[in-house]
Amino acid sequence: MKRLLAVTTLLFAVTATLPAQDGVYPPGVTKEIQESIERGLEWLSRNQSNDGCWRNSGGYGSYPSAMTGLAGMALVAGGHTPTRGRYYENVRRAVAFLRKHADSNTGVISVPAEDGRSMYGHGFATLFLASVFGMEEEVREQEKLKRVLDKAVGLITAAQSSAGGWIYTPDSNSDEGSVTVTQIQALRACRMSGIVVDKKTVDRAVDYIKKCQNADGSIRYSLNSGGDGRPAITAAGVAVLYNAGMYDDQPFVDKAVQYCKKQIQITVDNTGHHFYTHLYWGQALYQRGGQDWSDYFAKKAAWLLRQQKKDGSWDGDGVGSVYGTAIALTILQLPYAYAPIYQR
Repeated sequence: MKRLLAVTTLLFAVTATLPAQDGVYPPGVTKEIQESIERGLEWLSRNQSNDGCWRNSGGYGSYPSAMTGLAGMALVAGGHTPTRGRYYENVRRAVAFLRKHADSNTGVISVPAEDGRSMYGHGFATLFLASVFGMEEEVREQEKLKRVLDKAVGLITAAQSSAGGWIYTPDSNSDEGSVTVTQIQALRACRMSGIVVDKKTVDRAVDYIKKCQNADGSIRYSLNSGGDGRPAITAAGVAVLYNAGMYDDQPFVDKAVQYCKKQIQITVDNTGHHFYTHLYWGQALYQRGGQDWSDYFAKKAAWLLRQQKKDGSWDGDGVGSVYGTAIALTILQLPYAYAPIYQR
């Protein structure tokens, strides 16, 4: 196992470098965008709790595991690892918090406040821990993380419904789109970092997304919900399908992309979940690259800079500032490609 850990560390060390310096930025990123990113990261750093987590302050509850996973990914997307970068201590504290709240028996990463929707927190937490696993340079810390991630993957596998998706709690044998895409992306991140993931679990999940697609290319809330599809879920579906190695040469992917292009507006919330939608639509377009991505990023970045508060934060979808800031930073930092799961 030590050999695997050493190889994984070397692999991820290539991407775990410091943010751009001396005005050298990736295509699309300007000095103004980088300054906005820095103010956002500083806000996240200031608002991390003493126990290492981030707690949301909006009207939807605090959800510490989910918010810590999202905020942690924003730091990783900025090139900050458990051992490198300005905010390495924040990353380490976030890892310690999530590891502390990983149940050694069931594998679920959650806190009591999230019991009603524990799979959201579990998915985002697993995504973050898998992303930093290969960036951890201390073998003992890697071994501890590996145990947590092995258990986390086991929980996701066991919680998959008979239809191939997931829902809010691990023992419900039901499914819906937003929880499902969270688990698929978590599994993908684990697999990329060297954690064993059963391919059949991923294949069944991808098949679930495909079955939820309507004739117009949209993806509906759940397999049995019927009715119209939702732009937010469709964008998330495209992103995780790209993660799974399925691209536009697959008819169902192309149909979903074309639907999103028609339905999703860059600077107007026409979905009711604007930040959530663009967390995934931004990833999908970055994966596509080309003019679609360039045009999108220029407009989206300009809009996000206008929405940023003086303290460096964003309020996302009324959910709260941790949520909004983490998502905005993730989108703005996609061109850096520091987080393995967001790389092309």
